Amino acid sequence: MSMIIEILRQTLSENSDEEIKKSTQHFFKEGVQCYGIKSLTIRKISKDFYSQIRHQSKSEIFGYCDELWRSGIIEESIIACDWTCNLNKKFESEDFTKFEMWIDNYVNNWASCDTFCNHSVGKFIEMYPVFLSDLKRWTQSGNRWMRRAAAVSLIVPAREGKFPVEILEIADLLMADQDDMVQKGYGWMLKVAGQKHQKLIFDYVVANKGHMPRTALRYAIEKMPQELKFKAMEK
Repeated sequence: MSMIIEILRQTLSENSDEEIKKSTQHFFKEGVQCYGIKSLTIRKISKDFYSQIRHQSKSEIFGYCDELWRSGIIEESIIACDWTCNLNKKFESEDFTKFEMWIDNYVNNWASCDTFCNHSVGKFIEMYPVFLSDLKRWTQSGNRWMRRAAAVSLIVPAREGKFPVEILEIADLLMADQDDMVQKGYGWMLKVAGQKHQKLIFDYVVANKGHMPRTALRYAIEKMPQELKFKAMEK
């Protein structure tokens, strides 16, 4: 394991760029550790190295992901997300404990949160919907990224029209959250759900607009027809 990670980190260092490193910081309010590598290059490196370990067991690959997450470096977290998602057909219910641990202990920015939750956690929830109750539990976490994860884990299922009831329940639980990252997260979830269930989401937004933060409301109605946007924004 140590050899693969060592060579991977050497490759990432060789592809780092100071200008990209500086510009990356502009996308995050919180400081992030990064090499400074273009997204396409990260994905290529991720794919190249995964080809070297793809025949190893899921537990061994998750071990690599543990090591990458622990670094706190954004490019390494994105590679961990990629490698985990590559294993989605092998997800088992007991993997949830590890996924939850990664979010609670290692996710420290919106990009890592969304990349991991949109794909790996979203796929897991589609496979094992009994864990929707755990997403609701996450809404009460003291960790802002766990609370955002509760919403953004349903983005991909929402695109398929899945879990509308649970989406509204999670929005209810996050409604009064004062963190803008959480507000944007559940607003995004509502926006995507609205593409398949426009009336349901519109009615929900109108019913709650008196106490829904403006940030969440604007996200939720972003893709709606102009006349519905006007109605939703009326005071």
